[in-house]
Amino acid sequence: MSDSTPPPTLPALTDFACFCLYGLTDNPYRQAADVARFGQLYDLVVGPHGGVGVGSTLHPYQLVSPAGVTVWYAAFAQLYAQPGRDALFGALIEEQARYVVVPPASFADFHVWPDARLTSAANPVFSHYIPFVLPLLVRKGPGALRWDTEAAAATAEPERFRTYRNAVNEALRFVQPQPAFVLGFAGFDEQHPTRLIDRFIAAKPLLGAL
Repeated sequence: MSDSTPPPTLPALTDFACFCLYGLTDNPYRQAADVARFGQLYDLVVGPHGGVGVGSTLHPYQLVSPAGVTVWYAAFAQLYAQPGRDALFGALIEEQARYVVVPPASFADFHVWPDARLTSAANPVFSHYIPFVLPLLVRKGPGALRWDTEAAAATAEPERFRTYRNAVNEALRFVQPQPAFVLGFAGFDEQHPTRLIDRFIAAKPLLGAL
């Protein structure tokens, strides 16, 4: 007698949201295999939401391949290709599990988008304060992300948010040591990728005071 139980439905990429920590450093392309510390950083920034972290920081011009594939898509594809993907995705959905994947070596190559504002030729300041991004692929859900909760409280408790941001910077040290620092946390829209560049450009006035 055959088993009539239907196979589990695996989530699609559209069931996830593309987020990233972004900041400035002296070396944007660094990789780290410390899963425990990555989990601590994920908890601090995202909270109790299942997801996939990319075990590498990258320059924004490394986030999209010449073929148009984003590092978030590559991370999802790597998890989907695992032999035990049913169990992996099941834990991600039911237990808010977190996984770390290393992006393919092809993402080490720089691919300057049509928007070249982050090049040193366009903005020399970014040859000293070099942009970096830590990508996170987060399972969509009703709960607020930890960063958003802390940011919402910033108006009433600005000191609390400064303390929180300092904690995020310290949690990041395993992959981005000093002098790297976080500017913010944001979604990435592959239909409008230059919005991420806008965030770095908006930070330029702050850099003259550092």
